[in-house]
Amino acid sequence: MTTTRLTRYDRSMLRLMNDRRGLAWYATAPRRRLAVAAHVTLTVALGGLMTHFFLAKGEPLWPVAVMAVLLLPWMAATGVINGATRGLLELREHVLDERQSVERSRVLARAHRMTTLLLAAAVIALLAAGLADGAAPKTYAAPLLIAVFVVHWVMPLWVAGLRAQDEPVEDDVLETEAPASAA
Repeated sequence: MTTTRLTRYDRSMLRLMNDRRGLAWYATAPRRRLAVAAHVTLTVALGGLMTHFFLAKGEPLWPVAVMAVLLLPWMAATGVINGATRGLLELREHVLDERQSVERSRVLARAHRMTTLLLAAAVIALLAAGLADGAAPKTYAAPLLIAVFVVHWVMPLWVAGLRAQDEPVEDDVLETEAPASAA
């Protein structure tokens, strides 16, 4: 952390992001991968429902109700990933220590490269659809661009969740376990 004075917001967010009560949800790499997979799945489901809502001719309201229901587990998965990364992407830069600041830069660079490739794939898909059917780019451009924007927005969270490391085991825990395993 730098010597910049922390605001009440900074202290509150730092306390929230370092709260270990949810540790069981992200204590191991498989659990973190599961949280990221659940978040990706829920994001895709929400995007699909939103696309259906906007492209459906009758404009039924059931996708909105399902989206409202799916938003709660999506927010919970976001919280799990934020807890696993200790708020790497949510805390302000001056609150992070040097290691976290470097890790944030790595995560953002990797996410940027991935979304650049995704954007290129979206452009190619729209161009290919335009060659096959002239109305396709006009119909699908907005939903596709919104989908790419959403992925661009959450990709750093996914990358950070996948790159998060296990919590270091404290020395006290090792000392109490050593005699039990020796016996």
